Amino acid sequence: MKNKIHKYDFLIVGAGMIGCLTALSLLNKNFRVLVLEKGNLMNKDTRTLAVNAKSRDFLMNLKIWNDLKQTQPIKNIYIKDYINSKELIFENNEEDMGTVVFNNELLLKARKILINKKILYKNINQSITELIKLKKVTISKKQYEFKKIILTVGKQFNDDKIITKKTFAQGHISFVGFFKHTKNHLNNAYEIFTSKGPLAVLPAPNDTQKFSTFIYSSNNNQKINFQTLLSDNFKKTHGRISLHEEIKNFNITPHLSSPINNELILIGDTLRSIHPVAGQGWNLGVKDIETFINLLDRYSINDPNLNNLYYARRNVDSFAYLSFTSLLNFLYEKNNIFNKFIIKFGYQSLYNLDFLRNIFIKQAMGRISLI
Repeated sequence: MKNKIHKYDFLIVGAGMIGCLTALSLLNKNFRVLVLEKGNLMNKDTRTLAVNAKSRDFLMNLKIWNDLKQTQPIKNIYIKDYINSKELIFENNEEDMGTVVFNNELLLKARKILINKKILYKNINQSITELIKLKKVTISKKQYEFKKIILTVGKQFNDDKIITKKTFAQGHISFVGFFKHTKNHLNNAYEIFTSKGPLAVLPAPNDTQKFSTFIYSSNNNQKINFQTLLSDNFKKTHGRISLHEEIKNFNITPHLSSPINNELILIGDTLRSIHPVAGQGWNLGVKDIETFINLLDRYSINDPNLNNLYYARRNVDSFAYLSFTSLLNFLYEKNNIFNKFIIKFGYQSLYNLDFLRNIFIKQAMGRISLI
């Protein structure tokens, strides 16, 4: 008697945040999904995540938002730079500008659902090239077949046999950490364009309202004193500052990927990596999922147009963000008269024109795209 072959619609490689949310979304549409993770699921992601309003609605529809225990709303966004003396303030009276959550709480919640449904397998380090070729995988002597592969393994994935990458700008080193402060953060978020790189600060979930997270990125390899950097920029708004826990760093090179095999679906950081100055990387991954799910409402999983339509739509949005963030960094990093003029013109336009500020607010909330 032959072993039973378990048939699935999608194999998702990568059980990170985007991989798990993709699986839950497909399950909600009654697709059969299998998720593979090469790790042991014990790693903890201590970073925070800025969830815009549209992504929050997405998580609500998956029923994994309302009972999160640690969330912090963002009421206002302040933008400053080293060229203009005025600061820009973006606020929305209708709803919060976004919500900060801990990655790990959301990730563990999504993984728990998949584990309970017995469709998430850990410690499976299978060759993706072989998976594409065979469209089957053996796990614990059981055979699983699938129709399409969805790759969600992260921005650092480098396998030129599977995907090609188009780089848009010079790479940066990004630093992420937390700090305590003596003043209430008042649910405000900040983006400061310093002379050496952008510095973003978000209110972190904490009952005291005196705990924040930061991300700083630069193409300058010189050693950075983060205590001084944060104190110089936030002493007035946050009071006395003390760094909390270890500061983590990672390399990021803005790029857009495309699969060599047309049957492969790239979602999230595997599809693109944008500079963190945009603050929209994860939210773009959610838009990837929504776009793919919406296409599945109209096209069969075997339809030859499905993949092409997905990439056509997502690449336009990705290209817009990549171009915008690359241009923004170029303008600030190349400190010359022409760049300063462009920055001042754009800054003053946002400061003086209400309709432009409203567009920025809606874009930050995910209600509209850059395109």
